[in-house]
Amino acid sequence: MLDAVVVGAGPNGLTAAVELARRGFSVALFEAKDTVGGGARTEELTLPGFRHDPCSAAHPLAVSSPAFRALPLERHGLEWLHPELPMAHPFPDGTAAVLSRSVAETAASFGPRDAGAYRRLVTPFLPRWDTLVGDFMSLPLTALPRDPVTLARFGLVGLPPSTWLTRRFRDERARTLFAGLVAHVMAPLSGFATSAIGLVFALAAHTRGWPVARGGSQALSDALAGYLRELGGTVHTDYEVKRLDDLPPARAYVFDTSPTALARIAGFGDHYARYRYGPGVFKIDYALDGPVPWTAPEARTAGTVQIGADSAEIGAALRAASREDRAPDAPFLITVQPSVVDPTRAPAGKHVFWVYGHVPHGWTGDLTDAIERQLERFAPGFRDRVLARATAGPPELAARNANYVGGDIATGAVSGLQTLLRPKLSLSPYTTPHSAVFICSQATPPGPGVHGMPGHNAAKAVWRRLRQT
Repeated sequence: MLDAVVVGAGPNGLTAAVELARRGFSVALFEAKDTVGGGARTEELTLPGFRHDPCSAAHPLAVSSPAFRALPLERHGLEWLHPELPMAHPFPDGTAAVLSRSVAETAASFGPRDAGAYRRLVTPFLPRWDTLVGDFMSLPLTALPRDPVTLARFGLVGLPPSTWLTRRFRDERARTLFAGLVAHVMAPLSGFATSAIGLVFALAAHTRGWPVARGGSQALSDALAGYLRELGGTVHTDYEVKRLDDLPPARAYVFDTSPTALARIAGFGDHYARYRYGPGVFKIDYALDGPVPWTAPEARTAGTVQIGADSAEIGAALRAASREDRAPDAPFLITVQPSVVDPTRAPAGKHVFWVYGHVPHGWTGDLTDAIERQLERFAPGFRDRVLARATAGPPELAARNANYVGGDIATGAVSGLQTLLRPKLSLSPYTTPHSAVFICSQATPPGPGVHGMPGHNAAKAVWRRLRQT
């Protein structure tokens, strides 16, 4: 009998399997698709030689993750590449605010009226970033914070809505960039703890950057799988699990799935009936004949580029995606241009480009024209560079990855108390009604993103149980 079976080979399932194998437990991992990766894959979606990331592409949380930093992933082929600028946010007048590794450069891009306010916001947390991120992402209620004072200070700043935090800025440039940071998790700007979301992304840029993985996000997943095999774990792909009986006997079962899928597979009925899924996204991967012709020079060297004219436009796009049955007329866009720093992603002189906009949950329309109108506002002539495009709305994203219910790439709404208390109110969020069944997806704390911490935290809960039996 195996000690543990893990279902789902996304970053969290892979991390849970690795953490258990590192502690000497026998582990088998089962994945429904033909490759590991989940939200961290790389595929030729458009033309031969153009390697795209169907979901995650830039990795500010992965490079800062306590789970990943403790593993020898570089030995298994992972290499982080850092663009000249982590992120740029261009404006219609051809200028841009930036999120640089340098706090001073970032503050200067906001203008003299807000430079000091930004420095005062981030500077207290920078020296303690590694400790803070460990405390912030650790297993709830079972690990004492190593720096409770800094964590408490972060909570005072981060728990209010981002609209409160941005009141300290006097001009629109800083407000707009920060609104874009919050929108990475599709949360309304006025939501609970949205200040923390924006602040985490900013601090991550200043401390460890917003890199891409050489060769694509698949490199991270392959490194985790390679380390798991080195530890004696086994990986089974093309293996869809529809019920617990489909799996071999084990002392524990760990699911990197949505709560809905887990309830169906394990027969939990309506245990997660109150769990809410959030807005979806419409994703386009482009093969380009040259670099994106951004008007703002800063955007040409940035790995990630946010697109939204001002904070009001971003807020309206988020509200429309959250509450309406049609997509925003001017969608907020997150774009990544990996080939500005990684020439392996496209043929010589060509580029890959990654973009998505927010849409309502389960939306079935086509956002291509609206996305390209937005891009043309800030990069005139963009359409002329397009060689091919691959589009995916909520139905296609859910078909590619069952965790993305209704196109929700966060596997659950990041709003209200569910921002922190997910998948339901519980002192032990990784356990389930069955004592041998656990959940480790991004539907559990600390939530969405490629950082492996739900898998890391769930593994702790699993090995505590295994030691008791």
